[in-house]
Amino acid sequence: MNESILPAPEPADLAVSLALRQRICSAIDAANGHLPFSEYMQLCLYSPGLGYYSAGKEKFGAAGDFITAPDISPLFAAALARHCVDALQQTENGIVLEFGAGNGQLATDLLTQFVELECLPSRYCILETSPSLAEAQQQTIFARHPDLTDRVVWLDNLPAAFQGVVIANEVCDAMPVHRLEFTSQGYFELAVTDDGDNLRWCHRPLPIQLEAFAEQIQQLNQGTRPYITEVPLVASAWLNSLAETLQQGAVFVIDYGYPASEYYLPERVQGTLRCHYQHQAHDNPLILQGLQDITAHVNFSALAETALSADLDVSGFHYQKDFLLAGGLAELASEQMTGSQDVFMQMKMAAALKRLLLPGQMGESFKVLSLSRNVELTRLCPMSDKRYLL
Repeated sequence: MNESILPAPEPADLAVSLALRQRICSAIDAANGHLPFSEYMQLCLYSPGLGYYSAGKEKFGAAGDFITAPDISPLFAAALARHCVDALQQTENGIVLEFGAGNGQLATDLLTQFVELECLPSRYCILETSPSLAEAQQQTIFARHPDLTDRVVWLDNLPAAFQGVVIANEVCDAMPVHRLEFTSQGYFELAVTDDGDNLRWCHRPLPIQLEAFAEQIQQLNQGTRPYITEVPLVASAWLNSLAETLQQGAVFVIDYGYPASEYYLPERVQGTLRCHYQHQAHDNPLILQGLQDITAHVNFSALAETALSADLDVSGFHYQKDFLLAGGLAELASEQMTGSQDVFMQMKMAAALKRLLLPGQMGESFKVLSLSRNVELTRLCPMSDKRYLL
């Protein structure tokens, strides 16, 4: 997309962005003029008070920059809840731990389902880095469930040890990534520098922890150069920390992404990094600091390898459509449509189902990596399992 056609920020938003840019320039100076992109992305998204997810501006739904599956239909949560219950019933006093609960819609809808299924977790925990989002989540959840104020809690850190279910819906795509560039002169880590007028890309030597990834990428992309791509060290570290605390239960990672064999295709020469600003997508993260979301597709193979090395079971890898259908989505939708005479509601539900299930919508671009420890995830459909791609 041509960046010149992006909507101009409001003056107040621009002031916040300029303040964050100054903070970034100070970090660049402290890094001897070459700030690794992963650190730049961390500042853009999570810098206290100024980062995209730390400031109070609306991010989700029609008034924000993007729409997530829970905003499309409560049927998403209804199907997910049945997978959660499958694991919760095998634990003692199991909790649900949701990372990055967004506007609180998913938590609200899941709690509704847990009540209906008579399987409320002992606690519904939310680990949220943004104070403004945590406040919005409280308002949304307790408006629907005022009787659950003692059961829903917000955490600053992972529990020391727990049993239950972990949900990460569109979380890993917003975790900072390292960017690598392969050229005829070799391969480098991409960093950000300040030339006085603009931020721009520069090279820095590849850190030793990225060497193995670089070798793997060169094999998968068949030596294609020039070539830019991403490496998810932060997401792997996150999953390692989670595995250390989960004693029994399941982890559902729901996001857009690829297995490594597709992530590093020779033709994917610009990587997967995308920016989202007022429902428009583009590929320049060096502008609109703090005002736009910056994402990268999830490398599900890397997460699966991390899980196995941390003694988690990789129980399934499914397209979102197959995961939701295994959770009873078709039956749930049929019951609601049959029980209503509201034609408009039926049409709205049909449109939502298309967005969630069709291959050209979210049905196949979004995947679900199901991990477990000491539980059996019996709802997962073996016929549609794509673990062989990992």
